[in-house]
Amino acid sequence: MANKDVTLKKEAAKKTASKELAAPKSYPGKKAASKYDESKIKTLSSLEHIRLRTGMYIGRLGNGANPDDGIYVLLKEVVDNAVDEFIMGAGDKIVVKIENGTVSVRDRGRGIPLGKVVECVSVINTGAKYSDDVFQFSVGLNGVGTKAVNALSSGFRVVSYREGRYVEAVFEQGVLKSQKEGSSGREPTGTLVEFSPDPEVFGDFSYNMEYVEKRMKHYAYLNSGLTLLLNGEEFSSHSGLLDLLKDETGDEVLYDAGYYKAERIEFSFTHTNNYGEEHFSFVNGQYTSDGGTHLSAFREGFLKGVNEFFQSSYRGEDIREGLAAAVAIRLKNPMFESQTKNKLGNGDIKPWIISEVVRGVDDYLRRNPSAAKKLQEKITANEKLRTELNIVKKEAREAAKKIELKIPKLKDCKIHFGDGAEGENSTIFLTEGQSATGSMVSSRDVMSQAIFSLRGKVENMHARRRTAIYKNEELYNLMMALGLEDGVEGLRYGRIVIATDADYDGFHIRNLLLTFFLTFFEELVRQGHIYILETPIFRVRNKKETRYCYSPKERDAALLELGSNAEVTRFKGLGEISPSEFGQFIGEDMRLVPVSIQTLKAVPEILNFYMGKNTPLRRDYIMKNLINDL
Repeated sequence: MANKDVTLKKEAAKKTASKELAAPKSYPGKKAASKYDESKIKTLSSLEHIRLRTGMYIGRLGNGANPDDGIYVLLKEVVDNAVDEFIMGAGDKIVVKIENGTVSVRDRGRGIPLGKVVECVSVINTGAKYSDDVFQFSVGLNGVGTKAVNALSSGFRVVSYREGRYVEAVFEQGVLKSQKEGSSGREPTGTLVEFSPDPEVFGDFSYNMEYVEKRMKHYAYLNSGLTLLLNGEEFSSHSGLLDLLKDETGDEVLYDAGYYKAERIEFSFTHTNNYGEEHFSFVNGQYTSDGGTHLSAFREGFLKGVNEFFQSSYRGEDIREGLAAAVAIRLKNPMFESQTKNKLGNGDIKPWIISEVVRGVDDYLRRNPSAAKKLQEKITANEKLRTELNIVKKEAREAAKKIELKIPKLKDCKIHFGDGAEGENSTIFLTEGQSATGSMVSSRDVMSQAIFSLRGKVENMHARRRTAIYKNEELYNLMMALGLEDGVEGLRYGRIVIATDADYDGFHIRNLLLTFFLTFFEELVRQGHIYILETPIFRVRNKKETRYCYSPKERDAALLELGSNAEVTRFKGLGEISPSEFGQFIGEDMRLVPVSIQTLKAVPEILNFYMGKNTPLRRDYIMKNLINDL
């Protein structure tokens, strides 16, 4: 059965089950319970389980628009295995090719033992990563990763070259179709894996090469001496995380980045004039986007190291405001809080990480007195700003009490970020105007979807100080609604969705909101919490069918299929979409475009160009593109 059909049946079963649970135990005319006996008990093969419960193995599905989508997880699992070979001293080159949705990864490692090629890519809990003699600091999933890739691919081919011979196996949707072996001639030892993600699982997908390139950079930064080739482009690093931080921050730093490397930990740090903290944390080469115990230990160690060096008791927020840092550790038995390994859970590692960080920070500051002086100046400036901010905060709270009745009310939801797995998808829509707000409030899921109504265009916060938020009634209330007054740790919603009209005013409001977030809460963007809601621009319908179109191209295609007599409606704004229609656009099939940035250094440049003072360069850009549009 196709995966889509399975999913539909599964959702239908869920809804049926929830209704049955909500019903009273007995009432007149109640339908008899369905038969439950031995025939209802099923045993799924590992292959069937992966395809039926895909999320358990690779997290989200998606079509490639989000860097966390499943097709990137498949790529990662295969490349991780190749990197593991390098870590264990076998092969210093990995060749990755992506063309028309098909991926191939060729390493120069030890090669899969020829007698176990089929089992290693198709039988769950089979692999060498259970043995510390073979893999000490594995980044791949023990005995699961490649099997999931195989099961979720329409075509999968593996070839192991070893000891002058090769074994090749070809699969379709995890089922072995052919196998052969022979002499490999002069082909270098190693493994080739080629796969095509299954459209039955991932739909109409495509790889965003910017996301893939960033992953290749991370592999290079974390494995000095390793060369990766992506469609012919080379990625390598000589200075590890120091290169990563330089690439991310550019020249806009207060002092040259510090660097420390030991057997199990490597980190680099500097300060910028940006608000908040920026961290890039890794465990065994895995990017932990949600941090974990290793990151909290690094932050604690950094605070302790700075205070011991200056023989002071500075507050954490004053030391870490503007901090940009990268930290990577190696563990033999990492414990992650999810299958996709975004957050580390090992609690026993904090003492040695703190000790190493204190040692590294102290060593750097002693060797670089000019950097130490600039860091102390930054801390002193942060203390002054915090004192000023506290005064403004108090005034803002008093003002808010006086005008409470005039503040646009937040239509809150029941489940929030931090309330377990369900809270991950809790959503707040930032919309404008009473009509749009009314439609969304009427059609939303009150358990997980909140609405915040804006009163037109918000103030441009580019190049403003944080105190400006507290002097702006609307942005102050937005910040409080999101739970951000004391930093992003207080975030109340997993997804912040900007939902504005698809016209020039709507786009302007969108840009102003993005400027607000990128200026003061850039971490929200980097952590993947900010989205843009896509809603239809056209409705095309005849007497039998209604279609919603998101572009003129989709509208024209719908007209061809539904006939020239079909009625076409152009939605000028969200408020023109009725509540009965709006529900489907913020339901399970909601179209969200994630807001992402490639590097820290790009943010000031982009904001200054689009939201800064008018310049001849921007005027020329507008005129050129206006002419092109006409």
